[in-house]
Amino acid sequence: MIKDFVYFKPTTKEEALALLSQHKDECKIIAGGQSLLILMRQGLVTPRYLIDIKGLRDLNYIRLDPKEGLKIGATTTHRAIEKSLVIREKFSILAEMERKLASIQTRNWGTIGGNLCHGEPAGDPAPVLIALKANLTLANSTRERRMAVEDFSLDYFETALTQDELLLEIQVPFPTGRTATVFDKFTMIKNDMAIVSVAASVTLSDDGAVCKDVRVVLGGAASTPRRAARAEEILVGKKLDDALLEEVSQKVSEQAEPVSDIHASEEYRRELVKILTKRMVRKAWDQAKLLAG
Repeated sequence: MIKDFVYFKPTTKEEALALLSQHKDECKIIAGGQSLLILMRQGLVTPRYLIDIKGLRDLNYIRLDPKEGLKIGATTTHRAIEKSLVIREKFSILAEMERKLASIQTRNWGTIGGNLCHGEPAGDPAPVLIALKANLTLANSTRERRMAVEDFSLDYFETALTQDELLLEIQVPFPTGRTATVFDKFTMIKNDMAIVSVAASVTLSDDGAVCKDVRVVLGGAASTPRRAARAEEILVGKKLDDALLEEVSQKVSEQAEPVSDIHASEEYRRELVKILTKRMVRKAWDQAKLLAG
């Protein structure tokens, strides 16, 4: 049973920030509600005030800045990202990820900002955005600040947002040349929440021979989406072969901190991480090599 609450529906982000500043200790932001309403129904979250930002037009956009790259407003729906021609042309991995995110009904209503702020460690967008070196703009009624997506999640369902802050925007920089980013997840049911997921981004040298830069990001394998930094270090400056790929995937599995639950055991998740890492690093490397010519 959901307890009574006072409902606000601001029409501008300034109005939303003012309400948040006034009621920050007793309120929740709703930007779609597919996660929040479940928690409220279970009695795990009981806000006195609910601020609905789903209809804020000034946070619902997809823009391409020639200098700064892609900008996505926090209330942009998953479906809008999936169908955006700009994203499909310039940042196709985001559209590919969104096609596998939940049902089409969820994608039609759920927002990218709501997904990130929920802090679910097995969510799909965060690993891909981390691999793409994306940043976030957060704001309260007096200031804005910017941070990397990889620093945003702190623990299970806990983020770096303070009680009086909103997520306003996601910024994705243009990738450097000879860079490819890929993503996949293992699920029991198509488009379900990931048991584990892996995003990989590989940048090759000018001649396409060795790895110049790399990101390997895990979802569902720790309390937050997590880069496998020690495994990334192994790849930099190297040519890819089967032995190196085996070493990298083993190191990624060791860096993971999965838990056992009703969906999979810790051991099973570690094995899935190894398999997906091999596939994603190889796939990203091959795609980057094609870009290198």
